[in-house]
Amino acid sequence: MINISLVYDHHKRSRKEDEGPVEVRVTVNRKPYYINTGVRVRKDRLVGNCIRDVKVKHDDSVWRRTDDADVLNERLTTIVGIVEREVNSCLDKRKPIDVSEIRRKVWELDVKDAVDGQTIAEWIREQAGMMNSAKTTKVRYVTLCNRLEEFGLTQWGQVTVETIYRLDAWLHQKNKPLTENQRMAGVESGKIGDAGVYSYHKGLRAMLNRAVKVGKIAANPYDRLRGEFKRGKSDKTEYLTEEQMKKIVNLTPVRGSQEAMARDLFVFQMYTGLGYADTQAFDLSRYRRETVDGPDGQKTERWIYMGERVKTGVPYVSMLLPPVVDVLERNGWRVPRMNNQRYNQMLKAIGMVIGIGRLHSHMARHTFATWMLSNDAKIENVSRMLGHTNITQTQRYARVLAKDVYDDYDRMAKILNDKNTEKK
Repeated sequence: MINISLVYDHHKRSRKEDEGPVEVRVTVNRKPYYINTGVRVRKDRLVGNCIRDVKVKHDDSVWRRTDDADVLNERLTTIVGIVEREVNSCLDKRKPIDVSEIRRKVWELDVKDAVDGQTIAEWIREQAGMMNSAKTTKVRYVTLCNRLEEFGLTQWGQVTVETIYRLDAWLHQKNKPLTENQRMAGVESGKIGDAGVYSYHKGLRAMLNRAVKVGKIAANPYDRLRGEFKRGKSDKTEYLTEEQMKKIVNLTPVRGSQEAMARDLFVFQMYTGLGYADTQAFDLSRYRRETVDGPDGQKTERWIYMGERVKTGVPYVSMLLPPVVDVLERNGWRVPRMNNQRYNQMLKAIGMVIGIGRLHSHMARHTFATWMLSNDAKIENVSRMLGHTNITQTQRYARVLAKDVYDDYDRMAKILNDKNTEKK
């Protein structure tokens, strides 16, 4: 007598609240044999020979409904079909049933899926290599792939809302990856913060959107998680005051030194609003040089360009202001080219010289935006200069300026309160 059914964790090693293995039980003459299906769920989700969607309580104590039952049931149906086919083949040929051979057939199914369909990480690496993105963006995708493999998210059938929640909890428990130089320098790695975890989610969400377009998956689970994962409080907008901007412009490091190159590159960013990747792809031949009438009636020259950002492909408008032209003249009409890591190291040293605690490359872009807005540039125009996808991104700079105004109001209110106290 032969019987084939699905059972849950026949060793009973899984705790009630944890996920356990779903196995195929093949009973031959009352002797059971077990074949692992690779599917892991909570015990209450297996009803008979089917997985069902149920409400699951997550780490944030919120109950949510799973949505992966169809995918899991499809896999189980395929595996049970293989088992039944092999068993019937043995019966037809009057051969003894070899369960180890059946296990090998099931294992071949997993290998075929991995080879023909690629693992998620392999596919993301391939897609990132084809993208017209900055080198730093591609490096971030490689890091994402390493994390996905470490977590165990490899097959497309695992891409569910529940898995994304578990990935989020797992990432918050991991340490930040260190570069080889950081390890050699003895830098200690701390836990990945909210901003770091958000960056992983952002990259995975973008790639899953791409996977939907090419038919790898039917839907992106992040579509059901809008607003669920946030950057956290570490997403600060740091910028320089006009006085600090002048200090950097007037700095005179040794010409040709790395400090001079870093200073010039920062000034270039500070007065164009371009990101680091855009500066390294800068080509003066793309700019159009024209003569126009200035506000005082004098003829002036200007360099203008409309292009797309390297990082996002979003159109932006650029014009070379006098400090930028000075930088180009000093460097043979080219933008200084520096490794991003070395660039930020030099900026840290420059920041110490002029009294700025943490000077970094993206601060130049923030400074450009706040400087433009504080000098009455229209927010819609600043958005075009920065190449933002929508004006909401630019509005955070306006909020920063509003905070400065509120600080001044608070200062004046304190002065008035002090005067009233003196009168009494």
